[in-house]
Amino acid sequence: MFILVVTLQSCNQDQTLQTYYVDNELAPGFTSLDVPVSILDIDEASLTKEQLEAYESIEKLSLIAFVLDESNQAQMDIEYAKVKTILKNPEYEELMRGGNSTDGKFVIKCIGEGDAIDEFILFGNSNTAGFGVIRVLGNDMNFNKIAELAKVIQDSDIENSPLEKFSGFFN
Repeated sequence: MFILVVTLQSCNQDQTLQTYYVDNELAPGFTSLDVPVSILDIDEASLTKEQLEAYESIEKLSLIAFVLDESNQAQMDIEYAKVKTILKNPEYEELMRGGNSTDGKFVIKCIGEGDAIDEFILFGNSNTAGFGVIRVLGNDMNFNKIAELAKVIQDSDIENSPLEKFSGFFN
């Protein structure tokens, strides 16, 4: 009886971002990338103490995007709704949202609190490009410090990095 209950309960679990990534990373319409933070090629000597702490607290970035074209709008709408449903889970605390209905919207969420955040999620869409999800994975990250580091990343040469194809979803 116990095994039956455990089996039924495990089949009933909601999908997570991790399982969504695994299920879709090679699917048609998607593009994905897992990169260590070192790919950002940031000069650590130029960082402030807070920026360096933020940089060192990040382990990797996991990115997945659905690239919109003239033939897959219906599929994009389905996939976009799936991610929105996953992010409604209370474990994802909303930190910020922005954008508009004309160009697209974004939301930043996290798992953890204060100085003990283990994952930031950036979810954005472009009405002309599709949508993207960036998971910033690390240990004991802090939102304010990560925000300071984001300024450095924004000023870096992202156009010539593997992250360039994802920037259109968050501008």
